[in-house]
Amino acid sequence: MIKRLIAALALASGTLSPTFPAFAADFSQCPQFFAGGVPPSVPALQARGPRALCFDAFAVMYSGTSKTPVYVAERLNRAQLIDAKDEERTNRFYEEARLPSADRSHLNDYKGSGFDRGHMAPAADMPTAQAMAQSFSLANMVPQAPVNNRKSWAGIEKATRKYAMRADGDVYVISGPVFDAHPSTIGAGNVAVPTHLFKLVYDASSHRAWAHWIDNTDEARAGKPISYAELVQRTGIQFLPKADVRQ
Repeated sequence: MIKRLIAALALASGTLSPTFPAFAADFSQCPQFFAGGVPPSVPALQARGPRALCFDAFAVMYSGTSKTPVYVAERLNRAQLIDAKDEERTNRFYEEARLPSADRSHLNDYKGSGFDRGHMAPAADMPTAQAMAQSFSLANMVPQAPVNNRKSWAGIEKATRKYAMRADGDVYVISGPVFDAHPSTIGAGNVAVPTHLFKLVYDASSHRAWAHWIDNTDEARAGKPISYAELVQRTGIQFLPKADVRQ
């Protein structure tokens, strides 16, 4: 269960520099990533944060306490995923300059930690070069067990894309980390390591919702999805506060 933590690229000297929407204190600039345009209802977090970050293809609610996302929201559909198939993965991870230095994770925090920089909004979902570049923001990452990231979690991501490809309309996906009361940390910045990860899938056409829930270990395997109600019970977050969810 969660505790309170819960297109164009600038080509300069051959390097890619993603650009962003202006910073906002809420998600007013990117409501399209949430069912009904309404973001999740999150219990009060600890002091530093939360901060809302809009990107071209996803939105991040970020915690300056854990120095990870609280959640990352996407809207997927067949057209977007067809566009995404042609995008080349950049692998250029970068620190999120829109966050205060004291609140953001740094590249050195992950170096030698034994954990992957695990995407919450997957690079493979990104429909443009700029969205791809933005997906490597550390604001979109959590410390993730390497085998988990590359196998079990990757399988969950692939299954979600497969579903969205055949869905009748938009599919809203919310992914995030889950922490215990006193999480272990990595790096000088004390980036919190989650005990579990979740990925909520909501089909706006059928009104069906389910969630993948997995331990953040190399031994973890994807199991049967849990219900939306169970995810809310485990996390304390109302992810779809205005949506018509049919169990």
